[in-house]
Amino acid sequence: MAVPALTPPPDQPRTVPLREARTRFTQLVALAELTDAVTVLTRDGDPRPIAAIVPAAAARSAAQARADADRLAAVTAGWARRLDEQHRQSARRHSAELRAVRAALAEAWAELDRRAAPGGDPALARLRAAHADLLAD
Repeated sequence: MAVPALTPPPDQPRTVPLREARTRFTQLVALAELTDAVTVLTRDGDPRPIAAIVPAAAARSAAQARADADRLAAVTAGWARRLDEQHRQSARRHSAELRAVRAALAEAWAELDRRAAPGGDPALARLRAAHADLLAD
């Protein structure tokens, strides 16, 4: 069975030298329109691609993909700003709560120091050592 000259291997775009594409341009455009085939153009004797003939739907979808990517970047940037602001607010709240806990703990230790001399009770000494990071300012 004869294979048409323009049938590429499956899942690969056909490659056509520029000189041949000039003479078969109408045929290559019709092929792209009717079969959604992609034709890659190369310079004569150079296998590197220089251009492509693609179906219009593929070109539109690339433009739409760029537009979608731009929209996604804008939305992502907005969410990132919101998350950063929430993080800053949370850090401020945490810092305020930590200051309040430290102040309350300092008051509690001051009261304990008035009632029992430091170093007199080993359990109290262990508890003080456990809270040393919160007591140091």
